[in-house]
Amino acid sequence: MKSQSTQEIQKRTIKVLAATQILSGVGVAGTVAAGSLLVSSISNSETLAGLAGSTAVLGAAAMAIPLSKLTQRGGRRLGLSVGYTVGLIGAAFAIFGGSQRILIAMLFGTFLVGAASASGYQVRFAATDLADDSNRSRQLSYVVWGSTVGAVTGPNLMGPSGALAESLGLPTLVGPYILALITLGMGVLVIWLFLKPDPYLTAANLRPQSEEKHELLSARKTLELIRQNPTALFAIAAIAFGHVAMVSVMVMTPIHMAHVDVTLTVIGLVISIHIVGMYAFSPIVGSLSDRLGRRWVIQLGVIILLAACLVSGLADAHNSIQLGFGLFLLGLGWSCTLIAGSALLSEAVETELRPSSQGASDLLMNLMGAGGGAMAGVIIGTLGYGWLCLFAAVPIATLGVWSVRVPNVSETKGK
Repeated sequence: MKSQSTQEIQKRTIKVLAATQILSGVGVAGTVAAGSLLVSSISNSETLAGLAGSTAVLGAAAMAIPLSKLTQRGGRRLGLSVGYTVGLIGAAFAIFGGSQRILIAMLFGTFLVGAASASGYQVRFAATDLADDSNRSRQLSYVVWGSTVGAVTGPNLMGPSGALAESLGLPTLVGPYILALITLGMGVLVIWLFLKPDPYLTAANLRPQSEEKHELLSARKTLELIRQNPTALFAIAAIAFGHVAMVSVMVMTPIHMAHVDVTLTVIGLVISIHIVGMYAFSPIVGSLSDRLGRRWVIQLGVIILLAACLVSGLADAHNSIQLGFGLFLLGLGWSCTLIAGSALLSEAVETELRPSSQGASDLLMNLMGAGGGAMAGVIIGTLGYGWLCLFAAVPIATLGVWSVRVPNVSETKGK
């Protein structure tokens, strides 16, 4: 009876989490392209355009650990709803800053919107709270597909949301933030009203009383231990290097396209194609990683990311087809390095170190993404989009060379 009850709770949990990912994806994804354009419009500087993406990623990094602690104290409902609520408040600040042309207020808003992304990352872990070993990946994939639906739909609503903003007497580019305000609010309601019973608290109650609880290590302590593990260090590098290349090119592509007055609808379509590459093929990437090996898929990701930088870097601003293909490859290559790198990290460290190592990995990934987004604005403002793609290829090429020399997991664990 207990097993059946747990299965029913898990089915309900997956449905609620998938719905939440659709709502948050619709809201947050559209702000990715609009944010850089809005900052560029307010500041009259392409150099500063990358700050929108950077502050959003920094917000996700800053909220990762606080939301985890909230989850430990009060469960997934508390942690996820607080993250989405902070993101909702951030959308309001971005609307105010964008409409009043106050850059600081707008960037503070994008920083807080990053909290919604942090909750989105934790939703994937929530999907595994009550899953068993036989279906954990499949359960998680349902939630990832929810992310895909929301993230693809969001950028394509830039046009309609911009029209809504204009009808309210607001600048067109704050439209996606109005949409985020609405959908994140709906996400909070869905989590708070329907994520019952709480999956994390339920799993904790089902844990044998004799099982020892391990405290999460600090990010600094975890990284000190990982530095002594070459395979784990390589796995984190695969995640972080793939992410910094993806963020750097992705956030500046709307600025590149805006040089020739491409419509928001076309820009949104290109970003949607990119997001399809990021998420839609994740089950296939995961299957390849299981069958062929983590390092092989990371190397495949390196090849795809280098091709993405080449295709995108050679595209003219008006060539939306070539840019769309380049960003699709960018998303697919990122998927390879993220999924295979995450699996390799879990295998390379001891069980007790996994939660803290995954948290430290997400923190480092977001910090590098924020730095890459900021540098991307400087590069595109001084040298151009083609040079940006060239610089983005450097960490990827480094990762490719590193992948040849990294030891096998068995060699690392044997030491």
